[in-house]
Amino acid sequence: MLSTKLFKPSLTRGFKTFTPTLFKAGDSIPTGLKGLHESSPGNSVDLGKEVAHGKYIIVGLPAAFSPACSASHVPGYIAHLKELKEKGVKQVFVTAVNDSFVTQAWAEDLGVPSDIRIIADTLGEFAKAGDHLFDSKQIFGNDRSIRYAVIVQDGKVVKEFAEPDKIGVDVSSAENVLKEL
Repeated sequence: MLSTKLFKPSLTRGFKTFTPTLFKAGDSIPTGLKGLHESSPGNSVDLGKEVAHGKYIIVGLPAAFSPACSASHVPGYIAHLKELKEKGVKQVFVTAVNDSFVTQAWAEDLGVPSDIRIIADTLGEFAKAGDHLFDSKQIFGNDRSIRYAVIVQDGKVVKEFAEPDKIGVDVSSAENVLKEL
């Protein structure tokens, strides 16, 4: 008879840690990416050039008009814009993998001030450049950006705040980013 000790099942649980990194501190925001538009497909935006001089925040999020993006994430940046400006931030850029008509309607719906610019990452190229594009076909029908924020100074990343679960609104919130400025 065999001992049950030889066949004792071993139950282990494996956890995969998600530690996203858009760009490391000191890396440059890329220029020349295709598919970045503001307000309409005819208004191309080169984020790398836009953030080349001064202090900026770039916020990436999964989708315009989604509950967390509309209820807390972008409204947090709107509510704290004065404090961000006092800390030297020139503008906040919000990117979403949507078309420019959707992002324009969303900006109008939220009453976004001129120092916060909503940018359509229509092809997901900006999110992809940072390895922040994730498969969200079951929810949104296509790949989307994880939720993050980046402090940029003179075109270079100073610090990134990426949500460990890709979609939460804690690490990348305006309140959290303000603590690091």
